[in-house]
Amino acid sequence: MIDTVATDRGPKAIGPYSQGIKANGFVFLSGQIALDPQTQQIVEGDVARQTERVLENLKGIVEAAGSSIQRVVKTTVFLSDINDFAAMNEVYARYFTAHPPARSTVEVARLPRDVRVEIDLIALL
Repeated sequence: MIDTVATDRGPKAIGPYSQGIKANGFVFLSGQIALDPQTQQIVEGDVARQTERVLENLKGIVEAAGSSIQRVVKTTVFLSDINDFAAMNEVYARYFTAHPPARSTVEVARLPRDVRVEIDLIALL
C-alpha cells in the first residue's frame, strides 16, 4: 500500500510530486529547499539559515507522516557550493544527534530558485 503525505507543516509541492510517500514501513520525503510553508517564499540568508529552514520543513513533514526526525535512516544533501559544507553540517548535527542517519552530500551546479541547499530523506514509520 502506498499513501501520499500532504501537510501544511511543509511547503506545498511546486510541481508534479508529493511532499512524501509512505510505503512498506518507510516514508520517503521529497527534497526540501528553504521555502517558508506559511508564505511559500524563499528564506534568504546564508547556508546555515537555509539549512535550518530545510530541516524544519523535513521535520514537519516526517512528523505529519507519523514518524520523526529520530527515525531517519538516510539523507541526501545537495549544496550549490561545497565550501558551505561546514556551516550546513553544524546546523545538520543539531537535528541528528543520537543516531545520525547515513548521508550523501554532493555539490550541484544549481538548485531550484537558486537556493544554497536541498535535503531529502528516508525514515522508518
